[in-house]
Amino acid sequence: MPPPHTGFELSSKIFELLNEWEIEKKIMTLTLDNASANDTCQDHLKSTLNMHDWLLCDGEFFHIRCFAHILNLIMQDGLKITHDALDKIRESVKYVRGSKSRMIRFKECVSAIQGLNFTSGFHLDVTTRWNSTYIMLESAIKYRKAFEYLKATDHAYKYCPSVDEWGRAEKICEFLYPFYETTNLISGTSYPTSNLYFLQVYHIQCVLMGSLRSEDELLRSMEEKMMNKFKKYWEKYSVILAFGAILDPRLKISTLELMYEEIDAETAKGKVEHVKKKLYKFFEKYDKNSLPTVQAQGPSIQSSSMAHTPESASKKRLAIVGKLMKRNHQSEVSSGKNPLNTYLEEPLLSKDCFEDLDVLECIGAHVINKYRSQMLPENVEAVICTRNWNKGFVDGEGEGEDVNPQGARRCGVLTSGSDSNFIDLEVDN
Repeated sequence: MPPPHTGFELSSKIFELLNEWEIEKKIMTLTLDNASANDTCQDHLKSTLNMHDWLLCDGEFFHIRCFAHILNLIMQDGLKITHDALDKIRESVKYVRGSKSRMIRFKECVSAIQGLNFTSGFHLDVTTRWNSTYIMLESAIKYRKAFEYLKATDHAYKYCPSVDEWGRAEKICEFLYPFYETTNLISGTSYPTSNLYFLQVYHIQCVLMGSLRSEDELLRSMEEKMMNKFKKYWEKYSVILAFGAILDPRLKISTLELMYEEIDAETAKGKVEHVKKKLYKFFEKYDKNSLPTVQAQGPSIQSSSMAHTPESASKKRLAIVGKLMKRNHQSEVSSGKNPLNTYLEEPLLSKDCFEDLDVLECIGAHVINKYRSQMLPENVEAVICTRNWNKGFVDGEGEGEDVNPQGARRCGVLTSGSDSNFIDLEVDN
């Protein structure tokens, strides 16, 4: 959309498109970073949708902050304290990459050091993306001796870090690795990630708590600053993303209880009860508004030529899921329990046996991949129209629509043309 990209303008444009695509009654969540314009946007959009009673639980679970973006802010804040060593390594990489002759000279320095080979190039970081800083450090530290040799043979090279700075850089690189790993995991596009959220937040907090005992005063100051900022985020943890962990049959509430207790035993019980209360409220509203979407019967007759096609296998799996859901519903009715109680009381699935479990596999995952993660509004409209033409759509009753059994699907991503205004909409059938 053309500027200005104010919160009000963003909200108005989104609402206009939702009406145009006829999905304004199906919005479930809005995921965005912490740009001030986005905060205003979600407030205004939430008020507008609530005015028509189109949001679940009056929009209580509507707004989700992007954890990957918050993690980036935490890391950037901490790395400012250690900028001296980082700046020298950054300038060293720039110097070597600055010309072909310098790169040739540097390779000669590598060859002059016994046991060192130039197996990979350098990576220059983008200062606003901390994970690229980790990649830069990881690629440069392995050539530490070559940089020192270059300093002795090239008087124009003035950026070589001192022994202490190299040592600090190695510690920073080691410290950053778990954060880099977490960012890659929760930013994945080919698998669901909401169920991984709490495990990763817990892992990050454990790393920060363990690092506060560092002997290096500068590193300890960096880690304390990061911990203080992390605590502010953790105090306002996302309840809706806690649901993602609970709905992973390998985790459920018992895993959250353990994590809360490890972090702060005094507040653990209250936080677990708060999440459970919101979960039941969410379930009751969702169950009240949902429609049956899975047929228990599979195709009665199948030709031999279609018996082993991917499409027929998918139909068989869907039929099996439908039968299981129908049987579970009958047992729930006879026992007087609702599906949520039945699920929570069942034992956890073994992580060893279900390490690669995709919790959306049997109900149809609609994952936005890298080719669809940032699309112009007209392209999103074309995708939605094409889908409706292919799958069929009947307004009002929902019949003929390709809907997954849990009643939710990812619709698309709308952006203002800037990475700083990331907006992700999820529609609720």
